[in-house]
Amino acid sequence: MSYALPLTHSWPLFEQHQRFDLGCLLDEPGEALVVPGRYSELVAARGIGLWECNLSDNALSWTDGVFDLFGLPRGAILARDEIAALYAEPSRAAMERLRAYAIKHRRGFTLDAEIMPVNGPPKWMRLIAAPVCVGRQVVRLHGIKQDVSAAYV
Repeated sequence: MSYALPLTHSWPLFEQHQRFDLGCLLDEPGEALVVPGRYSELVAARGIGLWECNLSDNALSWTDGVFDLFGLPRGAILARDEIAALYAEPSRAAMERLRAYAIKHRRGFTLDAEIMPVNGPPKWMRLIAAPVCVGRQVVRLHGIKQDVSAAYV
């Protein structure tokens, strides 16, 4: 079962420079948000990873923590359709609905979703998403994915 706040409780886009940075410093609108490195390893050890999706081609970029959460080899080639199929159906439907709303209305969202990792039992993941805009158009979504399975035991 997925738990999402109603769409009326999505949170607004941070207005400074028309983007919400989720703790990353952005100097240029086109700068990549998911940057591998020492920080990635530290948060991966805590079941947390950073992600982004380029809306022009649905290309996904993940740090190690997200690969670990989904049970995929670090650095594996990602296809959004294949990843979405790893969500339990109610969670996938909620995620797609919130994603469409976020893109249309330039708003972020938080969703606890059940996923089916390729190498183990189901898990619960907290998905935090925020839009990245160029002008008034959303060009990417980015955020954090965190293992919250312990909260669902």
